[in-house]
Amino acid sequence: MKKINFSAEATIYDNLSELNAKDKHLIEQAIIAREKAYAPYSKFKVGAALLLENGTIVSGNNQENAAYPSGMCAERVAIWKASSEFPNVKVLKLALTGASEEIEVNNPVPPCGACRQVLYEYEFNQDEPIEILFMGEVGKIIKTKSVASLLPFSFNSTYL
Repeated sequence: MKKINFSAEATIYDNLSELNAKDKHLIEQAIIAREKAYAPYSKFKVGAALLLENGTIVSGNNQENAAYPSGMCAERVAIWKASSEFPNVKVLKLALTGASEEIEVNNPVPPCGACRQVLYEYEFNQDEPIEILFMGEVGKIIKTKSVASLLPFSFNSTYL
C-alpha cells in the first residue's frame, strides 16, 4: 500500500478591488451574465465569463427548466458557446459568480462536479491551464491556476 498526498494552491482576494484590471473586468462580465440567468425554480443565478486567447469574452448563465435535469449550468453554457463560435481558440480564464434571490451569497461559489469535468476536458485538449476565479454575490474571490487543481484524479480521453 502507498499513500499519496494532493495539494492545490489558490489565491484568496478579500474583494473585487484587490483584483488586477483584467480579472476584475472578467468577473464584472460574469456578474452581468448572472443577472440574465433563467432560474425561476432555484432562485439561484449563476454567471460565467470566459476570456479566450484572441481577447474575446464569452459569457453564459444557468438556464433552468421545469423538468429539472434538463437545465444547464452557466459554465457549460459559456464553454460550449465559446467552442461553437470560436473552435480551436484556447480558453485562458473563467470567472464565475453566484447569487440567490433569497439570501446574500457571501461565500465563493465554485463550479459543480459536472462543470469541472467538462472544463477539464477543454483544459486537457488545449494542453494549457485555464485559470478559474469564483465568488458569490459579494465578498471573497478565489483564484486557481487550473481546472485540474479543482479535480484531482481527472478522467480524460486517454482512458477511452
